[in-house]
Amino acid sequence: MIFLSEDYEIKSFNSKEEAENILNESRNRIDEIDNELFDLISQRTSLAKDIVLAKEYIGMPIYDKTREDAIHEKVKKLCEEKDLDVEIVDQILDMLTILNKNEQKKILRRNVDG
Repeated sequence: MIFLSEDYEIKSFNSKEEAENILNESRNRIDEIDNELFDLISQRTSLAKDIVLAKEYIGMPIYDKTREDAIHEKVKKLCEEKDLDVEIVDQILDMLTILNKNEQKKILRRNVDG
């Protein structure tokens, strides 16, 4: 049987035990990465709060199409470099943007409502 190593080389398993070890190690690492992703999403959302307050003070609109287009273009290039599905990663980016916009709207409502 074959598997991909961390350096993405195709390797063969020498035993069932080795395959089970790789499976368990990979699943554990995915769990760690998921935790890191949630931490990063939280950090990203916190920065969105800072951004909306700065935009409000400056008098800028919340929605900045130029900025969003630039981010999508950057993601497209990164996906091409890493051989990732651009459409799926773009959907993830859209969801993160929605999360941040929703958080920004809550902040603005709090500022209006006191």
